[in-house]
Order: sequence, then structure tokens, then C-alpha cells
Amino acid sequence: MTQMEISSEIPWPTIGAVISWYSSNIGVLLLNKYLLSNYGFAYPVFLTLCHMTACSFFSYVAVYVMNVVPFQSVKSTNQMVKICGLSVVFCFSVVCGNISLKYIPVSFNQAIGATTPFFTAVFAYLVNRKREAWVTYATLVPVVAGVVIATGGEPNFHLLGFLICVSATAARAFKSVLQGVLLSSEGEKLNSMNLLMYMAPVAMLVLLPAALLMEQDVIWITINLARNDIRIVWLLLFSSSLAYFVNLTNFLVTKYTSALTLQVLGNAKGAVAVVVSILVFKNPISIVGMMGYALTVIGVVLYSETKKRYS
Repeated sequence: MTQMEISSEIPWPTIGAVISWYSSNIGVLLLNKYLLSNYGFAYPVFLTLCHMTACSFFSYVAVYVMNVVPFQSVKSTNQMVKICGLSVVFCFSVVCGNISLKYIPVSFNQAIGATTPFFTAVFAYLVNRKREAWVTYATLVPVVAGVVIATGGEPNFHLLGFLICVSATAARAFKSVLQGVLLSSEGEKLNSMNLLMYMAPVAMLVLLPAALLMEQDVIWITINLARNDIRIVWLLLFSSSLAYFVNLTNFLVTKYTSALTLQVLGNAKGAVAVVVSILVFKNPISIVGMMGYALTVIGVVLYSETKKRYS
């Protein structure tokens, strides 16, 4: 077999999508942490507003101009109301995630975020009474136990940051369950890129008054800051662009692989993000904390396997 034949068998689009997804996902986490904590730009609501503005613009370009995915229209007022409801939950999860980065390290943030399957199972039961096999529920025990252990061993534990991060994780899970319920009919289903195109502008409308009320004078503060340090403009633009590309590459990885593969890659991504964040920010981490996080990841992997087998 020639070198050319070997190369032709390598799924380069898939490899490129996975690398881009990892890079944008970890990059936006690290950059947000730097902005909100190390740089001192303590305005997470405004930062999220910047992200949603970029998502609105890039989504429009991707769908209308570049035809990355076929355009899907909103067919009724009722469907738009449902999208607005999802957008509010989405806003809450992203804002809480950004706020938590002010108080806790990225490594601990990722450990808490790994408990998403637990909250998904809880909300799936509460919202539509969906029951899983007992084995599936059993795998959630190490997921939660691991975070409890990681919390006890976290040198930089911050109660408010912990609670806000848990809220972000729960809201993320609730949004996925709610999306399945609200947009379940064939006529209302939207692919992730079209859904983001509709949700992002709604999120902007929610976040603008929230930023002006909660982070007073943030626009003038940012303008004055930019006059003294132009880097803030490039950092905000880069962070906002990455926030969109997280969604785009997530869609591409799912397209080239499968939702299950995306979940497995997501588990590995969390571990990579932990290692990279520790190397970049040099935040202290205990052996107990690492063991707790490892237990959570093992639980998530087992959960994925049992879901695949018993669903």
C-alpha cells in the first residue's frame, strides 16, 4: 500500500473537526478564565453578551451566506415562544458558567461540569417521567461521589463559585431535556446551527438589559479600558469568536461521527482541559481532587455505556 493510499484512508475532515472542537472549547474556557480572573475584567454578563452577539452574526453568515446547513424557518408563533424559552435557559447556563470562572479554577469547573449526565437523568424523569434501567442509575453514583471527593480535595474551593457552577451544569442539562420536549415534533425540529441562529439574538435581548442593570457602566468602562489597553478589544473579539466556533465544531464532530462518539470525546476533552488549565494557570490541585475527578469521568463513561446498552 502506497503512502498516498494510506493518506486517502485517513478521515481528515473528522480529525480536523475534533482538533478544532477541542481547541475552541478549551481555548474559550482558558480565555474566559484569564479575562474574568487574571486580567480582572469582572463582567461575566457583558462577556456572555459579546459571545451571543458573535454567535448571532456568525450563525447568520454560516446559514444564509455560506450554506453550511440548509436554512430552516420558524413555522409558528408557538415554535418561536418555545425557542425563546430555551434561549433564556441557555443564557442562564452560559452566564453562570462564566461567573463561576471568577471564583474557581478551570479544573474544578470541569469536574463539576462532568456531572451533567446526573442532572440530565433527574430532569428527564421530572419533566417527562422517563425512567432508565437501574444499572444506568447505579453508574451515576460514582459521578456524584467523584465530585464530592474532588470538592473536599480542592485547594481553591469557593462556595459561591461551586454553587454557581452547579447551577450552570443543571441548567445545561435542563436545556437539553427541554429542547427534546419542546421541539419534539417533526415540523418543529431544528438542527443545532439553525437553533443557535434563532436563540442567540433572543439571548442578546435578554442579556443587554441584564448587563446594564447588573454591571452598571460596563460599556463605558470597556471603552475607557480599551483606550489604555487595546488588548481587551482583541481578547473580547477572540473569546466571542471562539464561543461560536465551539458550537460550529460541535455540530461538525456530530456530523462526521455520532452523538455517542461526541459524548466519549467530550469526556476526554474535559480531562485535557483540566491538564491544560493546570499547566497554564498553575493552580494547585491535590491528589484527592484528581482521584475524585477521575472517579467522576469513570462514572460518566460507564453511564454512556449503559445508556447505549439498555436504551
